[in-house]
Amino acid sequence: MIDRTGLADFLRHRREALQPEDVGMVRGPRRRTEGLRREEVAVLCHMSTDYYARLERGGGPAPSEQMLAAIAQGLHLTIDERDHLFRLAGHRAPPRGYSSEHVSPGMLRILDRLVDTPAEIVTELGETLRQTPLGVALTGDTTRFTGASRSLGYRWFTDPATRALYAPRDHEFLSRMWVSGLREVMSLRGRPSRAAELADALLEESPEFRAVWDLHEVGVRPSEVKHLVHPELGELELSCQTLVDPAQSQYLMVYTAAPGSESHDKLRLLSVIGATSFAPPR
Repeated sequence: MIDRTGLADFLRHRREALQPEDVGMVRGPRRRTEGLRREEVAVLCHMSTDYYARLERGGGPAPSEQMLAAIAQGLHLTIDERDHLFRLAGHRAPPRGYSSEHVSPGMLRILDRLVDTPAEIVTELGETLRQTPLGVALTGDTTRFTGASRSLGYRWFTDPATRALYAPRDHEFLSRMWVSGLREVMSLRGRPSRAAELADALLEESPEFRAVWDLHEVGVRPSEVKHLVHPELGELELSCQTLVDPAQSQYLMVYTAAPGSESHDKLRLLSVIGATSFAPPR
């Protein structure tokens, strides 16, 4: 059963404990609100202000699991706080560990501060959970995919548009890297697992994947330097630094360019062009 009073009190307490700078927002002048405003939380949670406000007042429709997951991320809840939120709303807490898509507050705080840098948080299967605005401008919104297509490795073998975002000279290596990585994750997670489901789907759908899979390669690691191709700016040579959350098997990937390089100038231009101009090549 939903504990409406407990849920309302918990949401209000967590909202009032957060400051705009904690979630990547700008603190405006003459701010009198203690913590975040309800409308700011609604934006973070991708829901209407009216719906969120009713939850804080102990009313409104009972939130779904998808809505609760959005609230947990928007309020930067820890994994324990997320589980408490679900129980207050009358739901069983989602799984933890590698199968969880809940991003830790620490990871979110770092991501929120990378406003002028392309960055993303991905799962061990290459599923994008969060992107910075400049990350969207660089590669497009990769959080929009559903099903198996959420995995970049799956799209690599099934969607030609995905390969157009990478320099052709790297394609052979990237194919080997994705297959090697999937084989290792599948070996770690076993059956049944999402890794095994992806491997089975690709073995059926992609002759290229089958050919590389039959090589039984492991240990093909990503290169620190990546060559991405933007539809307007052309090729960018970027260094990729990775921060790992071992508890959740998630990775924060940050892309930078050497100061003074042509790619550095292109990144500066990218911040002006923005995500609205991005159209993945076909």
